[in-house]
Amino acid sequence: MKAPERGALPLGLAATLGRAYGRLTETVQGLSDADFRRETRCPGMPVGPLLVHLLYDAERALIAFASPAVAEPDRDFVTYWKDVPPQGGTSFVSAVAAAYRKPAQLVQHWREVSEAAARAAAAGLATKDRCVETQGHVLRAKDFVATLVLEATVHHLDMTVGLPNAPEPDPEALQVTARTLDGLFGPEAWDVIAWDTTTYILKATGRLPLDEADLDMLGPHASRLPLLA
Repeated sequence: MKAPERGALPLGLAATLGRAYGRLTETVQGLSDADFRRETRCPGMPVGPLLVHLLYDAERALIAFASPAVAEPDRDFVTYWKDVPPQGGTSFVSAVAAAYRKPAQLVQHWREVSEAAARAAAAGLATKDRCVETQGHVLRAKDFVATLVLEATVHHLDMTVGLPNAPEPDPEALQVTARTLDGLFGPEAWDVIAWDTTTYILKATGRLPLDEADLDMLGPHASRLPLLA
């Protein structure tokens, strides 16, 4: 297995976000009603409601980029996750998903909003030192886009657990997500991690349980997982 590559955020993050969102569109395009009811790795949130959750995330991006912040950043792409509000509202997103008459209507709405969010991200990143406000915090535009990439990538992996023919997440989106987890884990834990990137994301976010080999590998660092809920 190959441990995740580490380093700074890559250039072209808006394109990474566009590809991450595009892979999600490929995943849900053409799914049946039964597919939209399939369970995901998010308890109580099947495929359809999880897509609604992602839709609201993309809408949040549009709002943020349309309302630039004037305050100095108080979070970056790593520290943002240390006190992000817990995911909730499963009943709400389930009700919204059910309100769409057909899955194709939800997919079309997702496609339009996610593509607009990726374009807004590209425009936002083109402005030097652009900052945005979201979830009560101020982030530089590139850090904010990295949080969107992580959200899309982790939930892509959540969604495809019951969709074996779905495309894999974008490789660079996986790397951005792994770099975020690296920041949360801290350099003292890096040398012991031997998982491949996807396994790292799934285990570090609690999507897969740790087995005995994992516990032996991680030693005292095991108690710090999951890094994200």
